[in-house]
Amino acid sequence: MKKYITKSLLALSICAGLYSCDVQEYSDLNNPEVDAFEDNLTRGDLQDLVGGVLYSSRVGLGTYFDDCGVIGREYYRFSSSDPRFTSDLLGGENAVLDNNTFYITTPWAARYRTVKNANLILGFIEAQDLSAIFAAEELSATTGFLKTMIAHELLLNLNLVDEGGIRVDVADETNLGPFVSKSEALTFIRATLVDAAADLSAGGEEFPFLLSSGFDSFSVPTDFASVSNALAARVAAYQGDFPGVLSLLDDSFLTLDNNNLDLGVYHNFTQNQTDILNPMFFAVNSSTAGARIAQPSFITDAEADDARLSKVVLRSAVDENGNPIANPLTLDGLTGEYDVFRYTSNVDDIPIIRKEELLLLYAEANITVNPAEAIVALDLIRQSAGLDPYSGTTDPTELTDEMLTQRRYSLFAEGHRWIDVRRYNRLDELPIDRANDDVFSQFPVPLTENQ
Repeated sequence: MKKYITKSLLALSICAGLYSCDVQEYSDLNNPEVDAFEDNLTRGDLQDLVGGVLYSSRVGLGTYFDDCGVIGREYYRFSSSDPRFTSDLLGGENAVLDNNTFYITTPWAARYRTVKNANLILGFIEAQDLSAIFAAEELSATTGFLKTMIAHELLLNLNLVDEGGIRVDVADETNLGPFVSKSEALTFIRATLVDAAADLSAGGEEFPFLLSSGFDSFSVPTDFASVSNALAARVAAYQGDFPGVLSLLDDSFLTLDNNNLDLGVYHNFTQNQTDILNPMFFAVNSSTAGARIAQPSFITDAEADDARLSKVVLRSAVDENGNPIANPLTLDGLTGEYDVFRYTSNVDDIPIIRKEELLLLYAEANITVNPAEAIVALDLIRQSAGLDPYSGTTDPTELTDEMLTQRRYSLFAEGHRWIDVRRYNRLDELPIDRANDDVFSQFPVPLTENQ
């Protein structure tokens, strides 16, 4: 049976505007055959193929973040054309999550598409003697980069289905491995990231392909290894392995200061006709046709003068005399006065992981290891937000409350809040906006999966 590269891997990515390249002749340009690459992989091919991985890794991201953000009660997603954002995701009345609806099938398929694309490239590399074309360091760098992308994509799907588990053995599309438990999946993902870091550390000083601008700060393979370790630290936190978190952070890009908290790697977007716009951007004062409205408690629970409240903007209008007035938006029994404005344009970057999260991971891991160090990190976060130092005790419960609060505001609308309260068994602390709403702990595995 012939295997094909998915359209998002090549046909879209070649002309996505991220790179300049020459389009080669294939028997089917929309679904180029693997045979076109598995016996004759060139530098130009590798550039195109990695571009395809970067392209598909951004598909469905808006849906993923809305899944996490809405269920996690960070914001409401208003869409007058699709009531499922305010019914299904919030458990309105008797609504339940559907296993065959866009909010799970779209991000799920997109993440596995990226995994498939990366696995195909790894297969091309393994099947050929490329020593005449690529240096050993270049192949090691490529392998490490692709493993990192695979692990990250698998983690996003696991975040959605949680205890439902995922497939991790998917390299052979004709013989997919079984679903594994959440615990097994986290172990696999972490091990993949550690392996990736080792490959990258042996990858020399240059990737054999160009990366998008979101990776500029880590464009050297040996530097990118610190990103793989950072992601592995996130996974270790999900596993509750706090000594492991600290060990991995030692080899990440964390520095114990609050300089450049946005240092990290990002999905980037452009207005190029064949590229993707930031799916998390809506203009201020958008209508119910499409808007993200901050859940009111994000504002009312905040400390006074928290600079991170700039991530939301008060909706406003003018009265008949030209004076500004509040302009709340209401849909399906939900009302809010503030627009989510985490991203201020349709070409803003979306973080994959950044230093601010690493500081918070360091604080979290030290709560039971070295509480004084946890407070040091939390105070760096508080200082960056314009807040006074932490004034509480070193009691683990109190420190955990503080850590989760700082994660709530520092990582707002970045896909963390729901996962954080779930892993600390605090879903019941999320606000219920309507009498019969529910807070779901996970999405069902898509119907298309035959477990």
